[in-house]
Amino acid sequence: MLRNKKWRITAIALLALTVFAVGCGGKKDLVATYKDGGGVTKAELDKYASVNLLFQPAYEMFKEDPEFQNMLLHQLIGLKIKSEQADSAVKDEVETKLKEQMAEFDKVLKDHPDADKQMKDADISRDDIETFFRRHMLANGVAGKDVKDEDIKKEYDASIAQDPHMFDTASVRHILINFTDPEGKERTKEDALARAKEVHKKLQEGGDFAALAKEYSEDPGSKDNGGLYEDAQVSQWVEAFKKAAIELPLNTISDPVETEYGYHIMKVEKRTLKTFDDVKGEIKMSLADRKLSEFIEKEVPGLIEQNNLPSPTPTPSASPEPTASPSASPAADSTPSPSASPSAS
Repeated sequence: MLRNKKWRITAIALLALTVFAVGCGGKKDLVATYKDGGGVTKAELDKYASVNLLFQPAYEMFKEDPEFQNMLLHQLIGLKIKSEQADSAVKDEVETKLKEQMAEFDKVLKDHPDADKQMKDADISRDDIETFFRRHMLANGVAGKDVKDEDIKKEYDASIAQDPHMFDTASVRHILINFTDPEGKERTKEDALARAKEVHKKLQEGGDFAALAKEYSEDPGSKDNGGLYEDAQVSQWVEAFKKAAIELPLNTISDPVETEYGYHIMKVEKRTLKTFDDVKGEIKMSLADRKLSEFIEKEVPGLIEQNNLPSPTPTPSASPEPTASPSASPAADSTPSPSASPSAS
């Protein structure tokens, strides 16, 4: 679902991984070694896995899968190798951006007091989070040196050809009346629309949008934030919601907008139509992530000299790959929301 800064982390997802087998003679703490004297300890890999679970709780179900364990190991090795190649220019730029990102993260902690306790319970410190961000940002910066301006423009043109509003953003408040009530009972379209019209009438009569969102909205990803998705990329939303976000006059209350999830009463508070120059850096980072992923997938396995993790079975179950470029705050499932993909987080 739509990514946002709302913190929602389950306790089980924050458990530190203890599943990695080791046994390396006199260096029993080493999980793996790689070319040019590099190594990964069990504690280092466990910490990296725990932080990944902090940001992606859905991965918890894969924690005992040898394929997933090895995937994490390959990713960590790739990130270590690339981050250690960073020159002073990349390091200086990363430290500047890292301060901004950690400031955002601190705001998340302040807004959600339970988060600090959850991190402590999982033995994850603020320094662990900062290390996680720094390593990813350094590796991305190194990979970005191979991204050419013509590659960025080509990617932009292809994206715009696919969707003219691919990079546009909007701040949208909405109140969702779902086709399923909070107890899980299905509503008819008629019942959902009638309830949506009731909310619409209250808003037209001067009702406070944020207050009514907390009272009526059935979108857990936005109701406690007054129904607001702020500066969100419109391309991630399902078509009807996206169309309304693009076309509605600013600061007006919409009639009920039907999507796969139910009826939405919407108000677009801000809309930004981004140019190539606005998104050039964003595209470069995306292409750098792509190059980094290719390095991890294609080159890292050949650099590993010893690996003490369990080997994947010949036909391993599919495991998701951890995100190589984390946002400053954990992603929250926002079911149901106007996201284009119900299974996305």
